Amino acid sequence: MCAAVVLLGLACAIGGCAAGVFKRDYEYEEELYLSLDGTATINVNASVASLVALRGAHLNHDPHARVDRSALRTFFGAPDTRVSVSVSRREGRRFVHASIAVDDVRKLSRLPPFAWSSYQFSRYGEVLAFNQTVGSPAPRHRTMQWQGGEIVAFRMHLPSAVVFHNAPSGEVERGNILEWEQSLADRMAGKPVDIRVQIEPTSILAHTMWLFGGTIAAAFAAFAGVVWWIRRSGPTPDQ
Repeated sequence: MCAAVVLLGLACAIGGCAAGVFKRDYEYEEELYLSLDGTATINVNASVASLVALRGAHLNHDPHARVDRSALRTFFGAPDTRVSVSVSRREGRRFVHASIAVDDVRKLSRLPPFAWSSYQFSRYGEVLAFNQTVGSPAPRHRTMQWQGGEIVAFRMHLPSAVVFHNAPSGEVERGNILEWEQSLADRMAGKPVDIRVQIEPTSILAHTMWLFGGTIAAAFAAFAGVVWWIRRSGPTPDQ
């Protein structure tokens, strides 16, 4: 059993590393980490140029220009949010990484960077239903020079088992991740992205703990049964 646990841990670690190594580079990416109570953290990983073109950010998109982090915090921030930002460089271009935590995922559309989406999250029968529709980009975007193969992605990290989803791949990735991709050209043209997910109302961790507890209880019951059977069928002491 110990060996199996070790091997499983190694497999997960290798799988995690492989996923990190082979993850695609997106021009613009939103990663939404959703909790069962509706709180959420959304991470944006995007080139400065895509933030200017898609979201109307007032940033200098010159690859050699420094990125104003205070302007970034103002752009992504709001009174009811918690924001952290950082900047990196990829192939000589500036990329922004912002993390925004909100108390209600449905209020994300009130923030200018996410106003192009509508968010719904509520109980639907025995499941929790999440719907997001991504609409048109900022009405006035500057003309940029693109390579033509840039990809935009919307990814979800879910806290419980997925009952239904409409992700184009049809697959739930490791760690309950779903992904919707779109070409930058389609995103610039305002082609909508329809995201629909239904999940169980109990977290994966809680479900796992229940299964683990049930397995332990069953093991103890089986052990007690074996001990009882051995004592019952053992030799009878002399009178």
